[in-house]
Formats: sequence, C-alpha cells, structure tokens
Amino acid sequence: MPSRTKKLRGSRTHGRGKKAGRGAGLIGGHGNAGLSKQGKIGMLKYDRDHFGRHGFKRPQCMVRANCTINVAELQEQLERYVDLGFATKDGEAYTVNLTDAGIDKLLGNGDIGVPVNVTVSEASARAREKIEAAGGSVAE
Repeated sequence: MPSRTKKLRGSRTHGRGKKAGRGAGLIGGHGNAGLSKQGKIGMLKYDRDHFGRHGFKRPQCMVRANCTINVAELQEQLERYVDLGFATKDGEAYTVNLTDAGIDKLLGNGDIGVPVNVTVSEASARAREKIEAAGGSVAE
C-alpha cells in the first residue's frame, strides 16, 4: 500500500486545503498571538495581568536626584572652581561655594589634603570629618 505522501504527489496541497499546510496556518499564530481569542483561557489562567497598565509612575517634576561630589573630586576640581568663580584662594586655604556651582551634597569618599572652607546645602558626616581634619570647615 503506498504511503499518503506518495499517494498525494502531484496534488498541490496534499489534501490540506489552501493554507493549512503552510507555515503557521492552523496553529493559531506564534508567540502571544490570539490571547484575546483562542488563547484567552490560558491568558486568564497563567498571566492575568497581561493586558493594561500596572503600577505607578511618579511625575518627573517630583523626581529630583541630588547632584553630589566627593571630597577627592573636590580637591581635583579646586582650580577649575576658582577659574569659574565659585571659589577663591586665600593663601593656602580655599573658600568654595558648592551651592552656587549646582552641587547639593558633599560626600566623604577619598582624601583631601588642602584646607577648604565649603558652603553646601548638605554634607555627610565623613566629609565633615575629613575637611575639618585637613583644616577647613563646612557651612550649610
């Protein structure tokens, strides 16, 4: 007895109609296709929150990140701040206004070996310690 394939040689569709034998013809699509039609039960069972928006997004006007600088970066940038007019040099000591430079907080990473008098809106405890140990001061 000949196999079905051999029997149907020469016929264009091998008995499957026009589209059933091509690609994803009768399987209902690929991936997430049909989640609101033939795949609805599976979607409701396993992925109930598939459609729609979820969660909360804060308005961008409310989200504001602090602009910070570390003590080591401050020492590297001192001459630049003097050139830009945010700092002045009095002998060995520098006086820097970080608030005018657009910096919100001074952090304590790194070391500083120059006496610096800093004006900033916030400073971490380690940054205060390091600046005072170098002979400077932090004012808010």
